[in-house]
Amino acid sequence: MEFQQIRGATSIVTFGGLRFLIDPFFAPKGSTPPIPSPYNDFPNPLAALPLPVEEIVRVDAAIVTHMHHFDHFDEHAARALPKALPIFVQSEKEAADMAALGFETVAALRDEGVAFGPVTLYRTEALHGAGEHSRRMYEAFGLPGEASGCVFKGAGEPVFYLAGDTVWFEGVAEALDRFRPDVVALNAAWAQFPDGTPILMGPGDIRTTAEHAPQARFIATHMDAVNHARLDRAGLRAFLKGCGLEGRFSIPEDGESVRFGAQEGC
Repeated sequence: MEFQQIRGATSIVTFGGLRFLIDPFFAPKGSTPPIPSPYNDFPNPLAALPLPVEEIVRVDAAIVTHMHHFDHFDEHAARALPKALPIFVQSEKEAADMAALGFETVAALRDEGVAFGPVTLYRTEALHGAGEHSRRMYEAFGLPGEASGCVFKGAGEPVFYLAGDTVWFEGVAEALDRFRPDVVALNAAWAQFPDGTPILMGPGDIRTTAEHAPQARFIATHMDAVNHARLDRAGLRAFLKGCGLEGRFSIPEDGESVRFGAQEGC
């Protein structure tokens, strides 16, 4: 398999000979208002796309882990993606919402798996901010709080777990235990609500995840792209070096690709 970091949560995963576009967010640099944060008011996204959109959308399918958060699916992506492109989403509700935008081939991921050619995709649970407080914050922003991850399985490929927008919780542990992935991608930017409540994994969650899956190699993604994040690539590298985990993590720059062989562990 190959994982190409595009920007933020957007990536292209080549798996089973197919190219999957993950969470397309195509807005030009600085064109979207900042997410409320006590730390800065930088407009989003913080970086430009490393490739032309026309090149990014040359894929076999797209996976949108939660379509109503702009940094995972935006109006620019809705216009740029071919309407016939197969798209996988986290629920039947979001499948209907995606179809209402004119997309012709939309399917909801399922816990028991959905086949696409030689690849089977499994929906996994995600916790995009813990507790009642997080629910109230999403309601205040007028956004649903549900998110998801996805596991990829295919003959001759490493088992790949894309954890999605989540903090560490029992659902991540259950996915790691059920699938025993060889490769895990973590949205590792430690994004937070204005009061500091985490909605993505930060250093402690990243370390816990790595310790729970000693067989796995890791990819850190969703970094250096949105203003409410508190952990950048440089900070993560320093943390991983300090706890002896740097050899198990890839932290690709925008546009960079990393490759993994079948059944590759650490």
